[in-house]
Amino acid sequence: MTDVSRRRFLQITAATGGALVCGDLTEQVLGLTGRAQAVAAGEPIKIGIIDPLSSPYKTSSIHDVHGANVAVDVFNKTGGVLGRPIVILEADDASNPETALKAANKFVKEDRVDVLMGTFNADCSLVVSEFAKKENKLFMVTGSHLPELSGGACSSHTFVFMPNATMMSRAVVPHLTKAYGTQWYMITTSTLDGKAMAQAMVAAGQAHGVELVGEALMPFGSTNFEAAFAAAKDKRPSLIVLNLYGWDLIHALKAYAKLELAREKIGVGGMISGEQIGRPLGYAANAGIWGLIWDPKIKTESSRRFIQGVIDKYNHTPTSRCYLGYAAMTQIVEAMQRAGTMGTAALIKALEGHEFDGLKEGRSVFRAADHQHVQDVLVGEAFGRELGLGHYKILATIPGETVAGSVDQPICTL
Repeated sequence: MTDVSRRRFLQITAATGGALVCGDLTEQVLGLTGRAQAVAAGEPIKIGIIDPLSSPYKTSSIHDVHGANVAVDVFNKTGGVLGRPIVILEADDASNPETALKAANKFVKEDRVDVLMGTFNADCSLVVSEFAKKENKLFMVTGSHLPELSGGACSSHTFVFMPNATMMSRAVVPHLTKAYGTQWYMITTSTLDGKAMAQAMVAAGQAHGVELVGEALMPFGSTNFEAAFAAAKDKRPSLIVLNLYGWDLIHALKAYAKLELAREKIGVGGMISGEQIGRPLGYAANAGIWGLIWDPKIKTESSRRFIQGVIDKYNHTPTSRCYLGYAAMTQIVEAMQRAGTMGTAALIKALEGHEFDGLKEGRSVFRAADHQHVQDVLVGEAFGRELGLGHYKILATIPGETVAGSVDQPICTL
């Protein structure tokens, strides 16, 4: 510990308006700069994050940025990458593909970012993926679950961090049929995201004898689902599958609770939920069985470090969208370290086939054949009370290899 005289302390407090300070400014005034000073010397590495920050996905998407910022802090505090600091640029795509494309174009042409990251809506992910290849930029998709991103629409420049809809549905469907039966009614958002969810759930359900007794299509951004649930009730299903996300899913689950459909022995569930849904929804209205990307009850050391990092910076326990931002950003930066360069071809090579700590119990790897992150998928049951670090009881952890499928006859051509 370096000793600081009273006079030096007074100089510090004068320089900071009388506040007791910590971090980079303190170190500069005290002459304690070491590796942190080297970080400031290089030209920043710029990573552009495109996410739906002002749409029905907005509550969870800001968590994507939170997680990415925590990861960047970790690297910058230990010297950055290649002697350079990392900075994040943010853009709102408003769940609109034209807006997403404009944001990507600005990032690359004007801001000169080194890597693109983010997106949730499938159509936004597709246009940014195509643009990234054209501009020779690495693009890490953090939120979209569209299977085609690592299938027929795969790209040499795009890596998909999120478990896709096929993986999620294969994990959760056996638990849904066991708990609620095989007579299903679906409420689906009328977007490419909803279509991907519905197709994956139907395909996974076929192996378990599921019969689809009806489906209601809802506009993206719907807030009133009572009529849709009333129509579902008339079909006498054992389960209503919600192919929804974000505030659409929150509003739908509020309607399910209000109409007391659980009393009618009609279950609810679907492909994806998580703390980003449970928290704004509230314990009393949360219900059903869901696929989960990550959960704060995962007991790995790396997961615990991540949780503490988010608490320290943002004063909240992370959601799975925080996880996606944090873990995806970590893999981007570590690829830069392994490659020893910012060249896109070298970064792609550093990621392809790379096995890493995905903060989960099982193996995480970017499959070289299609750039899909193969990883554990969790299945959780929502409860109307606090369960310690979350709204969901973990029913199962499904290894990624069992739900990702084979690439012996790949439909992806990189």
